Amino acid sequence: MISERLQRMSTSVRDGEHHKYRQASAPDVHKECEQENLSWIRRTSRLTVRQCEAENVVIGPDERIVFTRTIPYVPDLYSKEQLSELYHDRVMHEMGLINNICADWGMVLASGLSGRRNAAIESKSRFSGNSAIQEFLDCVIEVIDAVLSMVKRYSREARLLKRDDIATILENVPANPAGSFHEALQCLRICHSSLWLSGHYHIGLGRLDQYLWPYLKSDLERGIISIEEAEELLAEFFISLNKDSDLYFGVQQGDNGQSIMLGGVKRDGTDAVNDLTWMALRVSRDVTMIDPKINLRVGHNTDLNLLDLAAELTRKGLGFPQYSNDDVVIPALVNHGYAIEDARDYTVAACWEYIIPGKGMEFVNIGAVSFPFAVHQGIVEGLQTGNSFEYILERVSASIKEQTEKLVSQKSNLLPFPAPLYSVFMSDCIEKGLELSHGAKYNNFGIHGAGSANAADALAAVRTFVFDEESIESKQLLNAMENDYEGYESLRQRIVEYGPKVGNDDDRADSMLTFLFESFADACEAINDNGRGGKVRPGTGSAMYYIWLAKGKKDTDIPVVGATAEGRRKGESFSSSLAPSPGIKVRGPVSVLRSFSKIDYQRIMNGGPITIELSDSVFRDADGIRKVAMFVRGFVQFGCQQLQLNTLNVETLKHAKLHPDEHRNLIVRVWGWSGYFCELEPEYQDHIIKRTIHSV
Repeated sequence: MISERLQRMSTSVRDGEHHKYRQASAPDVHKECEQENLSWIRRTSRLTVRQCEAENVVIGPDERIVFTRTIPYVPDLYSKEQLSELYHDRVMHEMGLINNICADWGMVLASGLSGRRNAAIESKSRFSGNSAIQEFLDCVIEVIDAVLSMVKRYSREARLLKRDDIATILENVPANPAGSFHEALQCLRICHSSLWLSGHYHIGLGRLDQYLWPYLKSDLERGIISIEEAEELLAEFFISLNKDSDLYFGVQQGDNGQSIMLGGVKRDGTDAVNDLTWMALRVSRDVTMIDPKINLRVGHNTDLNLLDLAAELTRKGLGFPQYSNDDVVIPALVNHGYAIEDARDYTVAACWEYIIPGKGMEFVNIGAVSFPFAVHQGIVEGLQTGNSFEYILERVSASIKEQTEKLVSQKSNLLPFPAPLYSVFMSDCIEKGLELSHGAKYNNFGIHGAGSANAADALAAVRTFVFDEESIESKQLLNAMENDYEGYESLRQRIVEYGPKVGNDDDRADSMLTFLFESFADACEAINDNGRGGKVRPGTGSAMYYIWLAKGKKDTDIPVVGATAEGRRKGESFSSSLAPSPGIKVRGPVSVLRSFSKIDYQRIMNGGPITIELSDSVFRDADGIRKVAMFVRGFVQFGCQQLQLNTLNVETLKHAKLHPDEHRNLIVRVWGWSGYFCELEPEYQDHIIKRTIHSV
């Protein structure tokens, strides 16, 4: 349990009491940049400078880890017309700013910002003849100085408030290498926050139990901190990450990418689990807030007691932890060109995609291939023309290839915003004189195959009822879909009740699932260069596409699919990532694992979890907790890639939708992130309520 001090702090953050410190506006950086006619990278540097200068110092009376953001938004650097001109022959990904990657936080803690500044000065002397690199490094020095100047104001204020404990820490970090666990957490808080302040978003925290462990271990060995005191500090750090969720960019509040990775193996392949791994799980369980999102790397040797603790965290209903199987993920990364040491060091991006801290400038989610659209196209064309089922499969595969090529082509000329501050936190940017937007060691794209279970079920239904049994005529099924099954309810019920379904370990449906992903892998592997010197990685996630592909999204060309052959009506959502089609009957969670274990995760390796909802009754005693732990072990043994377990009570969710004031702290997993249920849009609430809930 967390202390009374942290309980007060948690309640204060949840109530938004810190919002009273927010200023009315942000600096007008655009006007200043125009007056001085600054280059693009100089503008991004000036943004960080002015944002840091404008921040008001806030030190709460109970705080031991400080930084409260007071600037309410990130100002624009260009007008819409200027951006249009900048991108007249290039492509902007999302908002243009670099996001969804992970810094080398261990390097930052070990060197301090002064160390990074010295590295920039040394690189300036080596690249003295290159004006572009000189400008980049000048900007690096400028942003470092801006952050350190802001920290000096914090330390001075701490002295005035007689908070000498805080002042002493801030006089050392982030300027210098962290010398204690407390200093490391404070350094991380400020550096991480400065990236948000500079306009970046979905900023991952990586392998926190690895880069923070040396500081905690040293403190414990020297007797300057106890386990209980360390947990208190870590809990405060976790709470601090929740301060500004309403300011962070995402599809919904909570979709902010503040993910951490625990466990797994070290770069040399030895076991990476340490006392901090266990501590982070305990603290997340006790704090019970939506950030940080906890991921846990597991393998065949993972301690069952650690899985018990992870199951206790799952019981809280946060959707944490999300599991990644080292036995599958590491070889897949190596097969896709990652060095073995880097592959062992993987973490996740905002949701689930696998990335390498400090070494990846990858765009891991450039879009989604709509499997339901490809399947519906193939089925309609095949049935209308009286062709064979093999012809339908050929058309489906062709559509998947066409969608994949279109997505990559649209993004092949990407132009990210310059990122001098993020470059400071990456492994080699300063040393190589390479500004981060130009690339890093790994520069791959990621694409997801969305709606896979629905699409596979549709193919299986057509093969079974139209071709194998010949019990449904082609024209009859086409008319039923065309009319959204109005007047064809008995036919629809027959398909829904008796058709083969992914999630039941039924090869009739599962073979269609693997066909879809094999076609997807073929399409991605046929692309030799994504335009940035990287590959295209196929994944199994769906993110918001399980809604968008069914209901559409304004101002996009996302293909919307009406009624489909597995009995789904127009407008009904598709399955989220790897989950059975919504509302169908499945034998149980083990059969779900068996179905999805048939995917070749050495080819389909961009992440995307098997998503299973468990009844909260599963967790009522120690025996239930152990069963969940054994289920996770089974996930590893089946050779699956990623797993997300959610704890739900449908009646509670329905009541919360009607009476939100009574359930303001109710947290649910949405897709690769968790949020407060009552703050979600109705379509996301409804999808969560309709998910199939299992016992173990």
